[in-house]
Amino acid sequence: MPLILPEEEVRALISIPDLVPVMERTLGQFSAGEVDQPLRSVLGIGRDRSFCGVMAAALDDPAAVGTKLITIVERNHERGLPSHLATVVLLDPETGALLALLDGRYITEARTPAVSAMAARQLATSGGGHTLAILGSGVQARSHLEAFSHTLDVETARVWSPNASHRERFVETAAASSGVSITAASSAEEAVREATLVVLATSSAVPVLDSAWVADGAHVTSVGAPVPDQREMDPQLVARARVIVDSRAAALAESGDIVQGIAEGHFEATQIAGEIGEIVNGTLRGRTSPSEVTVFKSLGMAVEDIAAAHLAYTRAREQGRGVEIDL
Repeated sequence: MPLILPEEEVRALISIPDLVPVMERTLGQFSAGEVDQPLRSVLGIGRDRSFCGVMAAALDDPAAVGTKLITIVERNHERGLPSHLATVVLLDPETGALLALLDGRYITEARTPAVSAMAARQLATSGGGHTLAILGSGVQARSHLEAFSHTLDVETARVWSPNASHRERFVETAAASSGVSITAASSAEEAVREATLVVLATSSAVPVLDSAWVADGAHVTSVGAPVPDQREMDPQLVARARVIVDSRAAALAESGDIVQGIAEGHFEATQIAGEIGEIVNGTLRGRTSPSEVTVFKSLGMAVEDIAAAHLAYTRAREQGRGVEIDL
């Protein structure tokens, strides 16, 4: 019988540190052509034409197939709801029968920073004592602080977002749980100057990061701007950096930081050096010098969601968790 796994169950079954090696394996398989994943379908819904995405994927190892349905409705904050909501439908790859319905909001919250941390481990400068700058103070900002503090040697962190009360609240709640010395910056530039790691987790439609602020040798992670008419980075930064993506095809179709920069003549499609899975597989070099600026542009992929959901489902069956339903 199929399982229902609500958010509290999924949180109990998988963590961000659990997902870092899973995402490394999965993205390696993706770049090796060992998974089946079409580009996601995107719809505009409601009066505000909010984002609705349909993301399907099938993996062979472990055998898993499913779809994530995700919506981004910014006005949900006025309703006391998260702006990002999602459901994952997991199917039996042998029969096509329904295996499970899982909350996808936490899966998105956890797998995104797990991928970012894995990529940073491949692309950031070696050595310890990193200074982390985070632009944004929402769910992904918090989860990236957790992922980076678990995976990399982060000594200090600075956070900035346009709302002063939001960034102060972020510092208050994150300082106790992260084990990292964290402060609120009065500007994005103040947060970023001299940082060795920069995370962009914003909902901005226009660039929030200027190339002039980014130190040589820094590694930048961009997880916002998932559609062609949004971007987080100064195009001069993208032109300056060694750019690695999760999916080349998706980045060229969906990433405003890439699509708009090409359209404006700042760089060509060849500015994308490759996919993070190629670096995992050893078929592409990551960082080429200590002074090089690297950028990981993450759009998020269905294979990540299905791999994370499969792990949660497998553990739920082993532990007797979830609610069985009869359709």
